[in-house]
Amino acid sequence: MEQKLNKEIWKAVQFHPLFQGVDERTALSLVEECEAITYGRKEMMLQADTPRQGLLLILQGIAEVFVKNAAGQEEVLECIQKGEIVGFSSLADFLGLAKKTQTTVEVRAVEDVQALLIPFTVLAKRWDDQNVHDYLLTQVSIRLKDVYGSLAEQVKMAKGIGEGETILARVQDLMSDKIASVAPDESIQEAAQRMVEGKTSSVLVMEGGDLKGIITERDIVGRVVAKGLSFDKPSRLVMTENPVTISRLAYYYDAFSEILLKGIKHLPVVDDGKVSGIVTLTDLLRKKNDSVMRTIKKIEGADEASLPEVKTAIYEITDTLLRDRVPAFVLLDIVTKLYDRLIGRAVELSIAALGAPPVPFAFYLMGSAGRGEQFMLTDQDHFLVYEETREHGYFEKLGAEITTRLEAAGYARCKGLMMSSEEHWRGTVLQWQERVRKWMLQSTNENLLLAQNFFSYRFAAGSEQLNDEFETKITELLERSKIFLYRMVQAEREQEIPTLDEPIRALFKLGRKSIDMKKEILFPFHHSLQILSLYYGGIPGTPLEKIARLEEKGIFTEGFTEDLKEAFSHVLDLYIRQKWGNSGGSTVLSFATMSTRQKDELILSLRTLRELQGMVFARFSV
Repeated sequence: MEQKLNKEIWKAVQFHPLFQGVDERTALSLVEECEAITYGRKEMMLQADTPRQGLLLILQGIAEVFVKNAAGQEEVLECIQKGEIVGFSSLADFLGLAKKTQTTVEVRAVEDVQALLIPFTVLAKRWDDQNVHDYLLTQVSIRLKDVYGSLAEQVKMAKGIGEGETILARVQDLMSDKIASVAPDESIQEAAQRMVEGKTSSVLVMEGGDLKGIITERDIVGRVVAKGLSFDKPSRLVMTENPVTISRLAYYYDAFSEILLKGIKHLPVVDDGKVSGIVTLTDLLRKKNDSVMRTIKKIEGADEASLPEVKTAIYEITDTLLRDRVPAFVLLDIVTKLYDRLIGRAVELSIAALGAPPVPFAFYLMGSAGRGEQFMLTDQDHFLVYEETREHGYFEKLGAEITTRLEAAGYARCKGLMMSSEEHWRGTVLQWQERVRKWMLQSTNENLLLAQNFFSYRFAAGSEQLNDEFETKITELLERSKIFLYRMVQAEREQEIPTLDEPIRALFKLGRKSIDMKKEILFPFHHSLQILSLYYGGIPGTPLEKIARLEEKGIFTEGFTEDLKEAFSHVLDLYIRQKWGNSGGSTVLSFATMSTRQKDELILSLRTLRELQGMVFARFSV
């Protein structure tokens, strides 16, 4: 029986680097020295201050490595999955390179785990194999860099929110594993009954273990009670199909971002097609304070007097996200959504003051707001488009009302007067066609500047149908005005992204000790991306949306897309922290304030962004 078990274990590990390359007989003898161990869900696998007997190889399931902070709270450092090893921290003891020290990290099974304890005696017998050396060195390097050099540093720096817990908590620590479910053909009455029995506000629709949909209390009210639908009808008629899901290994801010950005309150937790729980807005707010939700309510209920309070509330959230080292893209997603709500509220108040518009209209943001990068309220950049009408005076007043309310909320008026309160930044679709055509035909430096700002637009409020019509007309113009893009590229050749290929110390000797993140990096990057987007169909939206569309069209490879997003994220992170630290002042970054790692990352990021710019220059070479 034991021999059969050893052979099963051998089959499971024969391709693992620790056992690969030895004959079966030798391998079986090694396996005999190992111990197969099964851990139940939440069971401790390794405890603090307990001597390690060897390495644990995960054969099935997931484990988490955590440490308790000074307040006695648990901070998860990493999750170990199938094929990975636990116990690298004890290698120094095994090698005799360090004095015996107390182990502070602990390991716990997230779900049922099957593991193989590989004693140090087995490791000693494999130590002369160079492949084993290479494998262990690689794994240790990855852990040191990605976990203890990054995540642990963030955990240390992060300050608690609410009850002292950090925003780096995992979904698995917040979710409920008690799932209420019904089959698609079970009645709506059954679904409602499951909610009552489970004391939950939602029920998952499951079929054969697969998630088919979700039904919430709101669905029962809106889709059943309000429409008089019989409770005897099947649940599938009122469920939301293909609901948004999240992994249990995702972070708190990932879950919060999904809920905030997509307007939902229930997130099924799914990994590898298997539902393991559900996390709700209530779960998140139970762990954290409700500053974001209070801010949303403050925005939606804002009036003339309370508009100025919104800016302070959003700034507090931004500061919290920055302190907790939330990635730049996630931070901007959350803050942009809050600002979009604020802008939408300003438009609503303006319409309420003037009465219903005579014809449909669309309101657009430009500049940093249009790119979804306005984490601080700077100046206003927006325009209005409306259908043909004789009542142009209404939209003149609407543009003025919106501008005034945004100013009250904290947005300064644009010094260049690029606002819908100005005649040249509002008009019918036809008027906008003529305006843009003029910029294209008369490509002066002034018109190029206007066009660059205009083409950073993003639809913010109003009629989506009119927005579709407007974008179609602008795209038609672009297809007939390629020479305009050549003129834009010509202007960009004077703004090449700088290269920092030489070591930073050498740059100091050359006199270069700083870089303007906005003028020298972000503006050229945005303009290059904008030109490519216009060339390939007038792609609107945020930079990430443009990058994704260019990859879909085959312009960017998958590898370059990932490199570009990583470079953009790194530069954005430096820029946001630089500007926030200066209270919205200088965007000039001094190299003297940067760590060696930050400098190296900046050098690599600039290379990638220059590669994008080089693609544009090559595409429009004369």
